[in-house]
Amino acid sequence: MTDEASSVQELIAAARAAMANTHAPYSRFAVGAAVRLADGAIVTGCNFENASYGLSLCAETVALASVNAQGRLRDVTAIAVVGGAMDAAEEALVTPCGRCRQVMNEVEQMAGRTLAIHCATPGGDRVLHLKVADLLPHAFGPADLGIAPTPKD
Repeated sequence: MTDEASSVQELIAAARAAMANTHAPYSRFAVGAAVRLADGAIVTGCNFENASYGLSLCAETVALASVNAQGRLRDVTAIAVVGGAMDAAEEALVTPCGRCRQVMNEVEQMAGRTLAIHCATPGGDRVLHLKVADLLPHAFGPADLGIAPTPKD
């Protein structure tokens, strides 16, 4: 296995581990996300539902908000997403929802680099390798407002 393939598998494994912490008593749909930073660090998140459905948080957004809370939004290089129905007989290959795609677009533009997005089945036997542009073509983001990434201090 190449170093890159090993790195992707490590990121998917971190997303899978995060998925185990999901709080989804209403939808019974668990999602884990893992974000790789430029120095190799990994930050994870899982979906967190609320009885007031609109207040639920997606795994990808939780992970990216955690990265932002660390002041490292511009360090994001890749994201892995793993999810599916809890206790399902078959494994699904899920991709980020529209809101998460928009958040990823924001991060990509602020990071000033193309982010690798790896969507995998919970067992990891199928992986879809994407870019934000594949998920959200013709996206609106910071560049459309004249905002460019700024160098880190």
